[in-house]
Amino acid sequence: MRLLDLILPPRCLGCGEAVAAAGTLCGTCWRGVTFITAPQCAGCGRPFPHDMGDGALCAICVAAPLAFGRLRAAVLYDDASRPLILGFKHGDRTEAAPLLASWMARAGADLLAEADVIAPVPLHRWRLFARRYNQAALLALRLGRLTGVGAVPDLLVRRRRTPSQGSLSRQGRARNVAGAFALRPGRPVAGLRVVLVDDVYTTGATAAECARVLTRAGAVRVDVLALARVLKEEMI
Repeated sequence: MRLLDLILPPRCLGCGEAVAAAGTLCGTCWRGVTFITAPQCAGCGRPFPHDMGDGALCAICVAAPLAFGRLRAAVLYDDASRPLILGFKHGDRTEAAPLLASWMARAGADLLAEADVIAPVPLHRWRLFARRYNQAALLALRLGRLTGVGAVPDLLVRRRRTPSQGSLSRQGRARNVAGAFALRPGRPVAGLRVVLVDDVYTTGATAAECARVLTRAGAVRVDVLALARVLKEEMI
């Protein structure tokens, strides 16, 4: 490995600068990442400016409760984290999975401690064929190794290919994914507590639709753990 590092020095997962060890960030990229930590909303994990007490909910959760149990995310999706996440998601930078999953394990420790199974948001088969991997499944499998909770990468299936959510409104996203997911036959979830894993949480439309499928199938709780989340008032 040392000889290989001399020939091909390890590079920062974010910017590509040389680093001391593979699968890490340089100091500049590390300092730019905004980690989401306590104090935070007990429901959606939105960071609070100061401690509001155990079980405190943000105004958004009080006004419109989540369509699932709880939400946690490791980092903010912003200019600093975007290159890292897009490289992992679209650029074959799968070597980032261990680092990113370790962030998620820390951010979602309370969810994972109570989970019976970890499952990723699925890709449609044609998108999976084009991309060659499901980034959420890689994170789920890595989280399973870190925590000892069983990870089932094919618990859910995407029944139809949906257009990209990127340019859609909140309402458009919900319509786009309505009925798009199903429980894979032979994968019972009755009585189980499920942690649903995704890369980026924006409006929650995808997570909510997946949670509905799992709940209808008998899951007693569905929590959501994302690598990153968009934190704009109009998008949550």
